[in-house]
Amino acid sequence: MVELKTDTSIDAMYEAGQVVGRALTAVQEAADVGVSLLELDEVARGVLREAGASSPFLGYRPSFASTPFPAVICASVNDAIVHGIPTGYRLRDGDLVSIDCGAQLGGWAGDSAISFTVGRPRAADVRLIETAERALAAGIGAAVVGNRIGDIAHAIGTVCRDGGYGIMDDFGGHGIGRRMHEDPPVPNEGRPGRGLALRHGMVLAIEPMLIAGGTDEYHTAPDGWTLKTNDGSRAAHTEHTVAVTDAGPRVLTARRAASPQGAR
Repeated sequence: MVELKTDTSIDAMYEAGQVVGRALTAVQEAADVGVSLLELDEVARGVLREAGASSPFLGYRPSFASTPFPAVICASVNDAIVHGIPTGYRLRDGDLVSIDCGAQLGGWAGDSAISFTVGRPRAADVRLIETAERALAAGIGAAVVGNRIGDIAHAIGTVCRDGGYGIMDDFGGHGIGRRMHEDPPVPNEGRPGRGLALRHGMVLAIEPMLIAGGTDEYHTAPDGWTLKTNDGSRAAHTEHTVAVTDAGPRVLTARRAASPQGAR
């Protein structure tokens, strides 16, 4: 069942979303050659703690997972698409990093993700990330009253496919509210004019995931969580929590730009 949020509830979700935005900005600014993924997780934990927020990621165990998730961020590097578990791995020059983070504040959830490079970027990675961001913007632009879920999916999928990138079939965006994952599912590819009609008060986590090699195949790593490209190509993941309103889409996890030192 899809819950329509009141304007007051959307305002409360914005507060949770701003915590997520601050955490992602802090993580990106801290990311540098030699910094470990566990250290980045600690940065995010500090932001959540300072805000009095909790993590909907920590301890989360969906049906596909054999163990609860042990961190407050997903840290996916290079050929990892999503759900990467932070480890002692230390970032290297040229790594492509995707960070997904959530926050629970005042009973409401926020969820967002960014991709960036560390050190000297590869031109192919820059293009991949830019395309992921354009796909996210296209999906948000389609999240208007009167459209349907398929319009969001079609907008995202068109940008991804036109760029020559692959898309995972089984994973995409979702509704969000009191819980991190709610109805409806929001695919990253679909037919326009199909699916659930969008109404004022729907709140969606819209999240393109792009595979650079152009294939859609992926596999689960031995840790039971990390999803990796089958062809070893790199991947990018972007996400915002977005409220559908009569005034247009409202991005609840908008964040300030990282400082030049962190914008890698």
